[in-house]
Amino acid sequence: MTTQVMEVKFTKEEVRDVYRKKAGIYDTWGRLTESRAREIGLSRIKIQNGEKILEVAVGTGLMFQEILIRNPDGINEGIDLTDAMLEKAKEKAAATGVRNYNLRTGDAYRLPFADESFDVLVNNYMFDLLPEKDFDSVLKEFRRVLKKDGRMLLINMTFGEKIYQRFFEFLARTGPRLMGICRGVALEGRLKENGFSQVERSFVSQMGFPSEILTANKN
Repeated sequence: MTTQVMEVKFTKEEVRDVYRKKAGIYDTWGRLTESRAREIGLSRIKIQNGEKILEVAVGTGLMFQEILIRNPDGINEGIDLTDAMLEKAKEKAAATGVRNYNLRTGDAYRLPFADESFDVLVNNYMFDLLPEKDFDSVLKEFRRVLKKDGRMLLINMTFGEKIYQRFFEFLARTGPRLMGICRGVALEGRLKENGFSQVERSFVSQMGFPSEILTANKN
């Protein structure tokens, strides 16, 4: 499988603007192309009620609401760069009936949490928006806030394994805004290089959209 990553040509503010505009329709895309990867990821991370969990880049809250259902007695924190996406996430969180959570704006590059704060960190479809040069610094930040033996789940758009799955890579190159500025990435090696252990990768395709699911532990 190729590991070449297309260069990101959009600023953080441009990304925020794209997702501000997509907040109202993102759930349709997410359910059609990403829901299977989220379900598999949640089953693999094995959330235990009472844990401290952080989701970085909650988006409209498709994953966060499932975290709350599984962790009603724990501490649940979520951050996102875009206010409009967070408003959707807050609606879903409130609908669960769980009250033990906090959702706020935040930046993955500078997480507003102390070292070794969380048992679990979850991050979906964000690295496929980031410049490759920033992968290591963000992974180091994720590792910083995880407790020893903490668990991490990452899900991203990846490279298609079959010809029809590569249609989305073509769109990412020719019409990046149609793709929400995402493109294929492959992070298994980066996790190992940044000190994560027990790294496991799965590939899933839904409606031809290719995702990688990565779980790892902090030593």
